[in-house]
This record gives sequence, C-alpha cells and structure tokens, in this order.
Amino acid sequence: MTCLLALDQGTSSSRAIVFDLAGQVLATAQREIRQSYPEPGWVEHDALEIWQTQLNCARQALAEAGLTARDVAAIGIANQRETTVLWDRSNGRALAPAIVWQDRRTVPECEHLRAAGYAGLIHSRSGLEVDAYFSATKLAWLLDRVPDARRRAEAGELAFGTIDSWLVWQLTGGRHHVTDVSNASRTMLFDIHRQCWDADLLALFRIPAAVLPEVVATSGVLGETAPELFGAAIPIGGLAGDQQAATFGQACLAPGSAKNTYGTGCFLMLNTGAQPVASRHRLLTTLGWRIGDPPGARTDYMLEGSVFIGGALVQWLRDGLGLIERAADIEALAGSVSDSNGAVLVPAFAGLGAPYWDGYARGILVGLTRGVTRAHIARAALDAIALQTVDLVDAMNKDGAGPLTELRVDGAAARNNLLMQIQADLLGVPVIRPRQTETTALGAAYFAGLAVGVWNTPEELAAHWQTERIFTPARSADWRLAHLHEWHRAVERARGWAAR
Repeated sequence: MTCLLALDQGTSSSRAIVFDLAGQVLATAQREIRQSYPEPGWVEHDALEIWQTQLNCARQALAEAGLTARDVAAIGIANQRETTVLWDRSNGRALAPAIVWQDRRTVPECEHLRAAGYAGLIHSRSGLEVDAYFSATKLAWLLDRVPDARRRAEAGELAFGTIDSWLVWQLTGGRHHVTDVSNASRTMLFDIHRQCWDADLLALFRIPAAVLPEVVATSGVLGETAPELFGAAIPIGGLAGDQQAATFGQACLAPGSAKNTYGTGCFLMLNTGAQPVASRHRLLTTLGWRIGDPPGARTDYMLEGSVFIGGALVQWLRDGLGLIERAADIEALAGSVSDSNGAVLVPAFAGLGAPYWDGYARGILVGLTRGVTRAHIARAALDAIALQTVDLVDAMNKDGAGPLTELRVDGAAARNNLLMQIQADLLGVPVIRPRQTETTALGAAYFAGLAVGVWNTPEELAAHWQTERIFTPARSADWRLAHLHEWHRAVERARGWAAR
C-alpha cells in the first residue's frame, strides 16, 4: 500500500486528495457544488450531487496519481458538519434536499425552545447552544414536512445522517449507517459526556431512535467500499467533521493548542484535553475525536467558536456584487488602499454565530461616504473576517482557556497574506501558516492511517507539521481597540434585524 485517500466534502465543493505515507500530496481533484437559496434564510444542497461529485473526485485523484484501489491503505472522510440528509433505506435516495448548516429556517423553533426553558438541558448534555445551525431542528423539520416521513422513520424505513453518514452509506452500498463522535456531537441529540444518543433530547425534538446512525470512533476501520466503485474494496478508516479533522491535521494535540480555519465560515478550535470544558461566554463544547474503541480509546474535547460567513463573504463579492472576477483577486484590490475609509461590513447573511448566537441578525455595510470605493469595501470584507475571529479568541480567553499566544491557520483564505497580517494585527499575537494548508484533508488521512497502522500514535504526526510563514503583529494596542470599538458598534446595528 502506497497512499491514503482523503475525501473532503465541504460546503462549496467536493475534493479528494491522495497523500503518500509521509503526508505529502500526490494528486488533487475538486468540483464545486451548487448552492440553492429557495427562500430568504434557506440554504440547500442536492445530496445526490454531493455524492456524485465526491465519487468523481476520488476516481480522478487516483487516476492523476497513477494509482489504483489496491494502492490505497485506507480512506479518510472529512465533511461539512450539521448539514442534514434524510433518505430511504430501501434505495438510498434522499427524500428532500439536504438542509445546509447555514440554513436559518428553524430559528423560530429554537426561540420557542429557549423560551420554554430547555437551553440549560441542551447545553449540559450536548455542549451546544440552542441554534438552527445544528442538525436536530433541521431533522425535525424534515420529519414534519416530508409526507409520511415521521411514520416511516419510526418504522425504521428511513435513515438520517450528516454528510459523513450519507457518504459512507453510498460508499458501502448501504451496508453501513454510521457517524463518528465528532459529527454526532454537532447534532444537539448527543450526550458528549457519555458519548451516546440522549433519550431526553430525542424526546424533546421528537426524533425516533430508529432513524439514527450507529456512533463509531473517528479513527478506526468501520467497513469497506463497495468493490465496484474503485475496482477493489478499500477500508474506510477515518471519519471526522471538517473542523475536527483540520485541528488534527494542524497537530493541535496538546491542551491549549488552537487553530482557525478560513473556509466558507471561520472555525476556531482549542484542544482542552480529555475533559470537556463548559464555556461561560457562549462558545461550544464539542468532541474533537475518539481514536479507537473503549476501554483503551483516546478522546479529546474542544472549545469551539463558529463564524458562519468567512470565505463565503469573498464569494459574495465575486458572485453577488461582481466586485472581483476571482476570489484570489480580493487581496490585490483590498491591498490597494491602506484601510476601509470608515466602512464597516458585518456579514451576518446567515445570522451571527459565536459569541452572539443571533439568528435574526442580518448583514449590513455602514460608515459609507462618497469616498468609499470598491477597494475599501474589499478591505472592509477582509477586516470583517478577521474581526469575527477576534471575538472568538476574546471569548476563549474570558473562559480561562487562554491567553492565546499564537494561532495556527489553514483553509483557502489562509493563503491571503493581507488577511493573515490583518488577523495578526487585530489579535496582537503571531499567526502561523503551515506549509500544508490543506489540513482538513490531511487530518482525515491521518485518522485513516492511524486506523490501519501507518502510524502508531498521534504524536508521531506532530513531526510532519512545518511552518511556512509567521505573521507578526505590527499595530499598536490603541489601534486594535479603536477598530474593535467600531466593529462592535456595527454588530449591534446588525443584530435582531429580521426579528418580527
């Protein structure tokens, strides 16, 4: 066996990367997936398109590497989290479009749960805030609105899963209906302390247990692909939510180590070790990974801050406003001016995540004068991505998990040097970019490799991590405080905008 195959199914695209056994990239394939917005605040994907693009990328990457299924030691899967699929067990067909993690259609249901006093129960068991971001209310919505779905789910005819479950079902020809602990911990139905589905939460959301997947380890062989897909069966050894996979790929293995991923959203994760840490400042307590099965399993917990709109803001400038032709163009455009000329952009297109958790917030652009140009708006967009991350770091520091002394970064937007310098200036700590920024796929490959014995311990992987560039803060504390003050003024104006 000469390689590991990572499937990285994200919000904007499906990708496959072939890694050699030293963690170096041999080949990559990527295909965008369509985004559907059928109503304001709704975001949907075609689950069949997700599967087909992911399968095609896997085949293409292997072909470009000049390898076959027999060369693959194992497959690792990383996936967009919380996105909810409901399908028919008899034919593997989705009953409705997948409801994407950004979707806000169930905000009113979440408001009712908070008003009824259930936030404490949900937080203590799942570690999560009551929010439409997570899977539970999405699944309940599907069961209530797809004809006959609730009866069929109770009868065991239907299967629910996040994207990891959906891909494994398709890859194994319907033989395995599973999810791992990292993805299960994002559903609002899972007890992160006992690591099992929670009967009280299932009852609260009216979710029949028969529709749920089996929960397995993040790193461990869970089955094999159907032989006809790749010409031979391949073990599936890794399964993780994309942010947990990226944290592992960044070698954030010790308590106190943290990374931020700049993808469609921005996700800051800090390793807290073998014990969960409850947040007092509205961050999430979530499972990072479980390696192996009890009693000898290793489990790491995380504190997480989630920003819903990160790199998606650049896509909006490209596709929605036409300010740039390619996403990469934003760096030069924003860099052509020294600041935003007073403009402040709050990208609350899908509400605000941590630490605000305001499903009724909406995007605003304020501080405009006739002197503001498209370059200033581009600069304000990069500022907004970085400022949202500062809010997350401040919340982590207040929770006693800091002070953060450095931040490891990854994701597509981490290649933007201007954004990374802005981030370092606003945080006041060094921002460190690794040589390998495809850490989500790398983490999935690492989990798979551990499962089949390519490596024996996670600590062996830390030696693979290498710095490519360090961005050192170059601004004063007064400059940072002034920018944060203006940012928070703008955030307050965005909050509650869509409330009725």
